[in-house]
Amino acid sequence: MKIKKSKKLLKLNPKNSGRNNSGKITVRHQGGRQKRFLRTIDWKRNQLDIPAKVASIEYDPNRTANIALLFYANGLKNYILAPKNLKVGDTIISSQSTDIKPGNSCHLINIPVGTPIHNLEIMPGKGAQMVRSAGNHAQVQSKEEDKILVKLPSGEIRAFKPNCRVTIGSLSNPEHKHRKLGKAGTKRLMGIRPTVRGVAQHPGSHPHGGGEGRSGIGMSSPKSPWGKKTLGKKTRRKKKYSNKLIIKSRHQKRR
Repeated sequence: MKIKKSKKLLKLNPKNSGRNNSGKITVRHQGGRQKRFLRTIDWKRNQLDIPAKVASIEYDPNRTANIALLFYANGLKNYILAPKNLKVGDTIISSQSTDIKPGNSCHLINIPVGTPIHNLEIMPGKGAQMVRSAGNHAQVQSKEEDKILVKLPSGEIRAFKPNCRVTIGSLSNPEHKHRKLGKAGTKRLMGIRPTVRGVAQHPGSHPHGGGEGRSGIGMSSPKSPWGKKTLGKKTRRKKKYSNKLIIKSRHQKRR
């Protein structure tokens, strides 16, 4: 039985082709993608202690993981990111404490050490912000009185508040990283326009341009078209609020 898409959970994803409100290109290499609809995802999972049945597992053109359509016992319908091994007909629930089962959502303090999780909240009640792409999961490393240490997919170890909400399991569609696009037209349908190498341009349009024949960039560090250093230049703010939450950086060598 095919489940009809709920129109209330769909809205048109507007195209701007990398242009701002005055029509100037502010993000290069965008334009020409297909018409798409955004699926409204329930990031907060705030229907507490109400069981929900998985009606369908669907493809979402706007994200890498699959999504699951839920029918709640109170009549509400919602989309969530589908974890691996979640099947049509399964029943899941969101609560403060729940069974360790893919798709269930609860507070971080109630997750056993070593359990794979996704959809982490950074601030309690704000909704899932971390670990949302296909095949990814984080793991609870250790528990302390006022914080929980979680190892993220990048290798970074970060502290979270015990009442942050998470979803159990690793995300679906782990084969996404092996996908081959096959032709240039697929990129165009995705809204990605061609990128010309800097060394192939003339010196007036790019710092790497100019020279006779094939030549290197001719400088100690690569630069953007506007002369700013790239590839290794740190752009993270030195006084970012979350710096104090990072216990081990993802840039440290793994042993």
